Amino acid sequence: MLASLAPPARAGIVLGTAGDFAVLAGSTVTNTGPSVIDGGDVGVSPGTAITGFGGAGNGTVVAPYSLQAGTTLAAQGQTDLTTAYNAAAALTPTQTLTGQDLGGMTLTPGVYFFASSAQLTGTLTLDNNTNNPNAQFVFQIGSTLTTASGSSVVMTGAGSSMLGCNVFWQVGSSATLGTTTAFEGHILANTSITLDTGATILDGSALARSGAVTLDSNTITNCVSASSVPEPTTMTLALIGAALLGPTGIARRLRRKS
Repeated sequence: MLASLAPPARAGIVLGTAGDFAVLAGSTVTNTGPSVIDGGDVGVSPGTAITGFGGAGNGTVVAPYSLQAGTTLAAQGQTDLTTAYNAAAALTPTQTLTGQDLGGMTLTPGVYFFASSAQLTGTLTLDNNTNNPNAQFVFQIGSTLTTASGSSVVMTGAGSSMLGCNVFWQVGSSATLGTTTAFEGHILANTSITLDTGATILDGSALARSGAVTLDSNTITNCVSASSVPEPTTMTLALIGAALLGPTGIARRLRRKS
């Protein structure tokens, strides 16, 4: 029997099929301008409305990713998003930051708790001083997440080019990224997510459970976590198993996120 092609398990937050989406909403996805979405699908469930993609001046979903409006894949993504959201909310905090602005801070891997809202004004540095490519940064935010215009999240430390894959923002209501914000990580919002003009998400995604995701000339690039890349032996078995999965099946496996 061939070994499973699933990525190795790791502690912490696992997105499951929600990781196949760069954008996922509960009610609608609305885009204005030439947004570029890569590294994952754009989906909505149980809603069915996705607007502002395709055609001159509209948003683009980079192939092989696609629009998933009210599909079975989007519904399963929402199920797994709920699991990931609840897992993030249940973690024991390592530090409470209620009432503090994230701007100017340098944080190491851990679980950071805000009883109500969280604000980012300026630059937040996330430093993987553990040199562990699987280290996670989890932010538990009781209500809203808001970033000021021009704010940024900067990753440093071992494997910093992929560390954003392991950053999770669990938001109790809604998240708003201000104009030209350069953000990192996966936003798991209970309600809605808004990206103002020119805001970007690198190595992450915008995942809203019940409300809308609203875009305006944004770039979102989802990622495959380093921990999701099969080890050499597993990869060999994956190639052997390609005949069993067929080209569509193996392609979907390789698209799977952490």
